Amino acid sequence: MRVGARRSLRFAPARLCPYWYGLDMVWFGLILFIAVVVALLRGGRVSNLADIELRLWWLLPIGFLMQAGTGLLPESERSLTFATWLILASFIPLGVVVAANRSRAGLWLSGLGIAMNAMVIALNFGMPVLGEAAQIAAGSDSVVLIDDLRYVVLDGSTRLAFLADVIPVRLFGLGQVVSMGDVLLAVGLGRFLESELRRPIRWFKHGASSKSGSAVDR
Repeated sequence: MRVGARRSLRFAPARLCPYWYGLDMVWFGLILFIAVVVALLRGGRVSNLADIELRLWWLLPIGFLMQAGTGLLPESERSLTFATWLILASFIPLGVVVAANRSRAGLWLSGLGIAMNAMVIALNFGMPVLGEAAQIAAGSDSVVLIDDLRYVVLDGSTRLAFLADVIPVRLFGLGQVVSMGDVLLAVGLGRFLESELRRPIRWFKHGASSKSGSAVDR
């Protein structure tokens, strides 16, 4: 890590480094899987997945791609600044989708999680990560710090530290530290999915056409 430079990092103990980003999907996937199981146990239908509709849904991949794009930036002070602004900008399309669908179950909770993450990142110019939590998630006391454009070390100068990545999660031998905003985001999405699967059958789907008159051919 560069001395005197902004302390961007990735925690990389044994078996944590190669899967740090991939575990994001594993953790969210597990929450969504639990939501599907709960929905099915309560009478939901998997076939409802094909009928899920979100306003402005096409903004979602734009936001996710903007966040993923930070991993392609070269290591430089200019990249550190650009990466932070890119991440903050990525919350805009995600927030727009949540706002446009705020009446749907769980999405207001996901929106709150997005806002919490955006706030702590903006105030600290990166997502602070608690080193002790990373050790627990890694299952090891030895944690190596590797430059990463999206994270900063949580220390005494961190603002809103309780919203930072301070919650250790370990799944399938992999570890990650998540924030309260991540938890609300995942729970909100799980609630939305569970609600959609339990939605009554749509006998007349949007865009379907019908003819007026008697059901008996004459």
